[in-house]
Amino acid sequence: MQQTILIVEDDADIAESLHYNLRREGFRPVIAESGEKGLRLALDEKQPPALVLLDLMLPGMTGMELCRRLRRESQTERTPIIMITAKAAEGDKILGLESGADDYVVKPFSIKEVIARVRAVLRRSESETSPTYDDGMMHIDFADMRVTCTGEGVKLTRKEFALLEHLIQNSGRVASRQQLLDNVWGYSYFGDTRTLDVHIRRLRQKLGDCGNCIETVVGVGYRFIGTK
Repeated sequence: MQQTILIVEDDADIAESLHYNLRREGFRPVIAESGEKGLRLALDEKQPPALVLLDLMLPGMTGMELCRRLRRESQTERTPIIMITAKAAEGDKILGLESGADDYVVKPFSIKEVIARVRAVLRRSESETSPTYDDGMMHIDFADMRVTCTGEGVKLTRKEFALLEHLIQNSGRVASRQQLLDNVWGYSYFGDTRTLDVHIRRLRQKLGDCGNCIETVVGVGYRFIGTK
């Protein structure tokens, strides 16, 4: 079955180029020229997108606003989003990724690169299939993105949850800072590792009594060791 790729882009030439090349690669591309139309198509229950290619500079609802809205909706909270924009500053990339995007492509871009990133993000999304985690103190339902510690619910952002999920999937093994950035923030992310360290600190604080499940390996990265 063809996977639907939603292209939210108001530049007709770029949108048509993406549409043509994605279709050649076996996908079912759909174009939305505005954030409002993109939201309607993203929430289409009959043909939900497997991934969203999202321009930031849109008329009306901006791409950043749409990204945040999609992350609040239960139907699209885990739908992969790749932002496409002319904003190349590192601060803009970090803002986009922390708003819930899975990857960030700067214009002008190579179509081959975009296709490679689409496939990489989809593979990563499809591999996140672990059902639950429970060590007696902390319980996680990965499908519903629900975390409890000693019976109390823990409210995490999407990035914090993705960090915790990746660490658990590699339980007992050290994950380097760059590995975590690549796998949680997006394809070949070369941003400041302080972004990761801040997220880990917040994650530990939110987990409270369960925060000791993440061990710092000085000079390397982090390792999930459980709460026991």
